[in-house]
Amino acid sequence: MTAPDLTFTAPVGPDGAPLLVLGPSLGTSAILWETATPLLSERYRVTAWDLPGHGASAPTADAFTVDELADAVAAGAAALGADSILYAGVSLGGATGLALALRHPQLVEAAVIVASGAQLGTPESWHERAAKVRAESTSSLIVQSGQRWFAPDSVARIPVLSGRLFHALQDADDESYALCCEALAAYDVRDRLGEIAQPILALWGEFDQVAPVEKADEIAAGVRNGQAARIAGAAHLPPAEQPEATASALLAYFEEVAR
Repeated sequence: MTAPDLTFTAPVGPDGAPLLVLGPSLGTSAILWETATPLLSERYRVTAWDLPGHGASAPTADAFTVDELADAVAAGAAALGADSILYAGVSLGGATGLALALRHPQLVEAAVIVASGAQLGTPESWHERAAKVRAESTSSLIVQSGQRWFAPDSVARIPVLSGRLFHALQDADDESYALCCEALAAYDVRDRLGEIAQPILALWGEFDQVAPVEKADEIAAGVRNGQAARIAGAAHLPPAEQPEATASALLAYFEEVAR
């Protein structure tokens, strides 16, 4: 296994501002953060990365772990000239954030872990999904993903963006998606949360069944300096469903920990 190649968006925001790195959920891309980025870039220099075979990142046939995703994010931040970053990631991107805090503590000043957990799903469910995608493609996940991703009225409120997110899932490379599933099957940092000393905010969506409040509370209680907060009116994709509330939570938290 080796760290995959990840593509980062060109940073936007004030020159010299702290770099804020944004991570995606499985099946999405940097467009997940698209409507929140203008709000965040008023204060920070903002970049987002794509998972292997998603968005602008090249497909891969080589297995990788969540730890190796974290190493790739650290390498991408270094390539952008950063020796310290703020981080926020959703679901698999949030899991990567916890791994990043563990593996590169000198790099991460603070992190917001959105709609994620120290462990997600079961190994069996992830292996089943990987097999389904290899057999039937990511298109076979559209209906189920819509049910997991969005709060009851989100698709109606953001029809264009939700449609683009469904297309991102459909366009994701099948093998790369399956490898992401297998990385999540092996991911579990519950017994290592106490090693994380950086400030961590765990955000959870009001309607999220994938990473409900219990997952956020577990992170907040397990790390040395943790908090948890709810994003109302969101399920598993708060930056797309409630960009203003998500951006406000990030901005307030990062300003608080900087004091």
